[in-house]
Amino acid sequence: MLSVAGRSLARFTARRLALAALLAAGVAAPAAAADEDRVVFPSSVQQGAMVIGKVPPGSRVEYAGRTLRTSGYGTVVFGVGRDQAEPVQVTVARPDGELVDARIAVTARDWPVQRVNGVPPKTVDPPPEIAERIRREQALVSAARERDDDRTDFARPFVWPVEGRISGRFGNQRVYNGKPGSPHSGMDIAAPTGTPVKAPAAGVVTFAAPDLYLTGGTVLLDHGFGISSNFLHLSRIDVKAGDRVEQGQVIGAVGATGRATGPHLHWGMSWFDTRIDPLLVLERR
Repeated sequence: MLSVAGRSLARFTARRLALAALLAAGVAAPAAAADEDRVVFPSSVQQGAMVIGKVPPGSRVEYAGRTLRTSGYGTVVFGVGRDQAEPVQVTVARPDGELVDARIAVTARDWPVQRVNGVPPKTVDPPPEIAERIRREQALVSAARERDDDRTDFARPFVWPVEGRISGRFGNQRVYNGKPGSPHSGMDIAAPTGTPVKAPAAGVVTFAAPDLYLTGGTVLLDHGFGISSNFLHLSRIDVKAGDRVEQGQVIGAVGATGRATGPHLHWGMSWFDTRIDPLLVLERR
């Protein structure tokens, strides 16, 4: 009995022989069929990246213990976390049963310390009853991130939701009022209160609340396949859960609600519970 590697080599040889026969007969091999048979992933990505790959339609794809959703064209997507240090592996089972392992190198990034002073003390060291409220609110947001809709809104280029200075970068180690906090989970864009916030890509609103304790006015926008955006500290919300929005549509306005020292938009992105860097998504070609 042939091993997996032997079967893979046999199938590859058969395909090459079939192609050679077509060429010898003067028949052009269908380009579309050849393209559909490819497994394509980047050779390397940065920490915090959104990774889009291409597999033969009908393939089964596994990464990080999840079976990835695939589009009818064979598009798959996943996120690489801030602290991922080792190369990641994606396993593709083609429709014919052949297994392909794609190994992707992960480039480390520098994470500077960012000190944020003047934050309301109750948002840094909340009393027990406030801590319980925060836990409940964050659980609701986390649940909304678990959606896995069969939409590929994430596959088109993203645009900036608001124009302004980047006042906080993804991944920076935060220190609030001198107390170390969690790494920054998104990108802060400084802009005046009331500045319209636009959807960076199309999607469906999965969560909208005007007054969460830490994040204030909060909106989650699902782009399909587990990719979502969150918009925090909003002074106004113009959408509700269940709304379908298109790229460039106004969803709210910049504010300073929740734990904030001034007006800005916090734009975060996630692949399920893995945080990814919006700036890398904007720079994706």
